[in-house]
Amino acid sequence: MNTIAQIIKQTLFDVFAIDYDIHLSRPDNQFGDYATTIALQVAKPLGKNPRDVAAALAAKLRETNVFTEVSIAGPGFINLRISASSLSSELDQQWSDTFGDNKTGAGKTVVVEYPSPNMAKPYSVGHLRPGNQGWAVKCLMEATGWKVITDNHLGDYGAPFGVWVTGFLKFSSEEALERDGVYELGRVYITTKKALKEEKERGESILADEVQQWLIKLENGDEQAKLFSERFNRISLEHIHTVMKRLKISTDYELGEAFFAPYGKAAVQTLLETGVAVQNEDGSIIVPLDDYGFDVPLLVQKSNGAALYATSDLATILYREEHWHPDKVIYCVGAEQQFYFTQLFAMAKKLGITTDLYHLWFGFIDQLNEDGSRAKMSSRKGVILMEELLDKAEERARSMVADRDISDEDIQKIALGAIKFSDFSADRRTNILFDWDSIFALTGFSGPYIQYAAVRVNKILGDNTDVEPAETSDYEYEAEKAVLAKLLEYPEVVELAATSIEPHKVATYLYELAREMNRYYESTPVATGDVSPVQKQARLAMLEKVSHVFTHGLNLLGIEIPSRM
Repeated sequence: MNTIAQIIKQTLFDVFAIDYDIHLSRPDNQFGDYATTIALQVAKPLGKNPRDVAAALAAKLRETNVFTEVSIAGPGFINLRISASSLSSELDQQWSDTFGDNKTGAGKTVVVEYPSPNMAKPYSVGHLRPGNQGWAVKCLMEATGWKVITDNHLGDYGAPFGVWVTGFLKFSSEEALERDGVYELGRVYITTKKALKEEKERGESILADEVQQWLIKLENGDEQAKLFSERFNRISLEHIHTVMKRLKISTDYELGEAFFAPYGKAAVQTLLETGVAVQNEDGSIIVPLDDYGFDVPLLVQKSNGAALYATSDLATILYREEHWHPDKVIYCVGAEQQFYFTQLFAMAKKLGITTDLYHLWFGFIDQLNEDGSRAKMSSRKGVILMEELLDKAEERARSMVADRDISDEDIQKIALGAIKFSDFSADRRTNILFDWDSIFALTGFSGPYIQYAAVRVNKILGDNTDVEPAETSDYEYEAEKAVLAKLLEYPEVVELAATSIEPHKVATYLYELAREMNRYYESTPVATGDVSPVQKQARLAMLEKVSHVFTHGLNLLGIEIPSRM
């Protein structure tokens, strides 16, 4: 599409001496292979009728002999057809072992922060999207030439620690912790939060004061507090690593809030000295942001000297600036934190930070209630823990292939592929509906549907490894035209998905490619029946390219292709 766009751009300049970027679309096949609205875009600046502009461009485009047909529709749409053999030649020219990769981000560094769970409770479904989206963004940025640094910014400090210790001493025991590990810590956290809420409703603060006391003890280096922190964090981190391994995600660093705590206090002091921050009469410290449109200032230290999320996040920004010098930092955190991140980024600008700080936010995971309405997935309605979700997915995948000899490894790939692909079923900013039947469907927009399409391609290739070479230069590729056109779109899709930081664009493309392949099989035998050696060679060569794109695209989403389904 880039090649065609350049031809149209040059033609536009030759005819009207005007330079415009050209955007192409894929119309319904009855109108053409490609279409452009450029005549409508430039008509007003040129002071001409759009139809007349389209006619002049069409006449010149026909002279290039690139297109088999150039037609005008409506007020000035230009529809273009190109020969299938030209598409094949263009694909061959572009083809390499890294087809889909590009170097648009070469020389730049990006930090991608994910999944960043809190240590105070088991890995929940709430961190499915940060992990999935973060991993996909990491892969997309790598595919477009960026140097990528990934960081699991663990919630291992602050108020959760105080809740943990206070709750453990009041509501738990050594025996329970030894027996249930992170799940006991999760139970303690929930129980303590409930007790804190009830206490506040009574107008009391005994527990809340204990929580703050433990937090201050930890900040002051108290030995008992440090032992509690190290023990609880070790238990939690082992669990987090187990779940991340099952999710097939990892990060280069795990610099949590505890790591940045010492830097945070120093950073706040610097803010005071430079006049960026202001200390209130009660001792709390704020950063006014009215000059950035915020009536509410950002609190960076409590009146009792305790740090907050903003304290460690400030230190994190400064640390990354000093040690990694990123051009961009991407925070993979849910939609509920939008306001906080706009404040945080405003504070960074106030400090003179010019790095592009980007909040990659996403909606909730919904599930259906009994009455058919949608609601945020929660423990009251079923699955909430990530390990439970993965276990149930593997059970579902196993039942789906119960009549076939499928390995446990492939079952895990199908299960994880179904869960991950559902995360990319729509724009990340929308809530996604988690429905077991739809995410495991072998038709429609689902992971197993795409995986099956890839498995089918790979099986055909595997069954025909001994095909005799044949000369295909005269093969016209008419039967393959739609697939070739779809393959040629892929590099642009990857670039657009990386630029806009929208992995779902890759998922949508893979679904369309799988659908196009199913149409192709319906009308065209690849290596069976009355197929000539030339046809077989040409068609298998195209399937090799399709296999590459399926593998490359699914890898970007963190999804593996099973050997069998």
